Amino acid sequence: MQHLFGTLLLGLAISASAEDVRDIELRRLLEPTEAELAAEAEGRIYIYDGLRDTDVQQALDEQFDRVDNMMFIRTKKTDETGAVKRDEATGQVEHEDDGC
Repeated sequence: MQHLFGTLLLGLAISASAEDVRDIELRRLLEPTEAELAAEAEGRIYIYDGLRDTDVQQALDEQFDRVDNMMFIRTKKTDETGAVKRDEATGQVEHEDDGC
């Protein structure tokens, strides 16, 4: 029982960490700091990993002038409600084909 409780806590910590990273990436994507913009002006490219397709579309609509400095990988597909899509057979999150 104690092992199960520890496993559940670890799972919650990982989930919280994943959401924290997503929040950081969304902030960087949609509200970059002056330092981040300066780095992009020097040619830096940032790889955004695991954002939702709706987040990517928002960035393309609102931050188009910065698109040369963005790369998106493992973009999660969403349904019409904005929920992440899962494969019906496996339960795994569905991802866009990023061409890599």
